[in-house]
Amino acid sequence: MSLTRINVDAGGNYPVLVGQGLLGELPELLGNRVEKVLVIHPRALRTTGETVRDDLAAAGLEAVAAEIPDAEEAKHVQVAAFCWQVLGQSDFTRTDAIVTVGGGAVSDLGGFVAATWLRGIKVIHIPTTVLGMVDAAVGGKTGINTAEGKNLVGSFHAPAGVLVDLDTLGTLPENELFTGLAEVVKTGFIADPAILDLVANHAKDEIADVHGPVLRELIERSIRVKAEVVSGDFKESGRREILNYGHTLGHAIEHKERYQWRHGAAVSVGMVFAAEVASMIKSLPYEVVDLHRELLGKLGLPVGYRSDVWPQLLDTMKRDKKARGAMLRMVLLSDIGEPSTVEIPDASILFTAYQEIGEDSPTVSLGIGLGLN
Repeated sequence: MSLTRINVDAGGNYPVLVGQGLLGELPELLGNRVEKVLVIHPRALRTTGETVRDDLAAAGLEAVAAEIPDAEEAKHVQVAAFCWQVLGQSDFTRTDAIVTVGGGAVSDLGGFVAATWLRGIKVIHIPTTVLGMVDAAVGGKTGINTAEGKNLVGSFHAPAGVLVDLDTLGTLPENELFTGLAEVVKTGFIADPAILDLVANHAKDEIADVHGPVLRELIERSIRVKAEVVSGDFKESGRREILNYGHTLGHAIEHKERYQWRHGAAVSVGMVFAAEVASMIKSLPYEVVDLHRELLGKLGLPVGYRSDVWPQLLDTMKRDKKARGAMLRMVLLSDIGEPSTVEIPDASILFTAYQEIGEDSPTVSLGIGLGLN
């Protein structure tokens, strides 16, 4: 299978390489000055992480590994401190590097560690989930969670490169693959309608075929959308905010669920909620609202959430990083491919929209919840 190269110019110019069997590209991305590499991987990918470390050692580099907890449990300051300890004990300098192997949480945590060690060292991401490939590994946003919310502590730190090796999806559980596709659908709604057509026009098993052309095209299209957006707004001072479509409520749901829901499942609900809000204040055609439910439901993603927790969700949403003072802001659509960030002047609008996605709403049955799996 051919190699696809997608260039990103955001905080530095770097490539996203998409293909199969890409581990051999890693030494070239690291460059000649790097002598030591810390490979950060979760417990679930111990074998993969050790393989990367061994390959780097065979290439003449001093490679050490740091095993961290799985999923969102990795994104805590205590885990970052553990990685800093390993770097310090191994005498890492500013010319050395970090390689992350894993999903979005590993990229977020590893990127944050790289950004903060000696005020910034090189990092390369090897994402092993759809979510990591199309979102967390591309763009240079890093972060960890606090008790108050998700990604409230972080920095912008562009990677030196991203290796999207599609072979790593071969052992990915199906529910993990489909929850990752929520972010792909998001990029379809905000920028690339061809993504929505691909989901609408292909059977679920075709979409899930990790060696087939449909999934690869979805991933590449989604990466191109993100590359284009972040290249024009690296530090999220303007247009990059559109990538947060569905995330305002999505992050609040994750917080409510103590991060036991998959990110994509929460964002799926968040997109349907945002569409309902947009139908009220941006005149989003209701057939587009229905399309959210149709496509996300087809992928088995949830389109609704508990009716009884709205006050807690609203409190968390008010701490969203897009908020300005007491004013809540959300990314909303006027139509497919027409997103903008909008100030919400009246919380009653949000409450009314939430009634359409509450668990008692008949529309909720269109989605099959993958959040807890």
